[in-house]
Amino acid sequence: MDSGEQLELLARLLAALLLGGLVGLQREYRGHEAGIRTSALVCSGAATFGAISLQFTDDARIAAAVVQGIGFIGAGLIFQQGTGFQGVTTAASVWVLAGIGLMAALDLWLVAVLFTGAVIVLLELAPVSDWVFEAGRRRRRGRPGRRQGPPPSRGSGDREG
Repeated sequence: MDSGEQLELLARLLAALLLGGLVGLQREYRGHEAGIRTSALVCSGAATFGAISLQFTDDARIAAAVVQGIGFIGAGLIFQQGTGFQGVTTAASVWVLAGIGLMAALDLWLVAVLFTGAVIVLLELAPVSDWVFEAGRRRRRGRPGRRQGPPPSRGSGDREG
């Protein structure tokens, strides 16, 4: 690999680092896990493995291994809190960042940049959708004639004591 090819490869890796950092900036700004450093490292790490696959082996096998490894990391980001789960969006973000990194490594610049923008827009819209749904819940709770409190159980009729 000559120096020109190495510089092109470095540009791809740095692009992945930057794109991941942009998504991480949004996550950090909103106070969520997987901020700038984590997101940039995941994205550029996936790009690194993608770049290796271009030089030495089958592209699809390396990409599959990256997805599997990111799935393992993502599973560690999800934890149970009460009756729900926390960290699902963070885990999904990390998974998508690996894909963006692979796109950068495979020289799919336009797709990687536009998709990064779409991911940031989607993550930014989440607080808006939360607000809209909460406003709808507040309106329904305030209607006369509606029962306050949780909905009745749809189980077998047994009540827990």
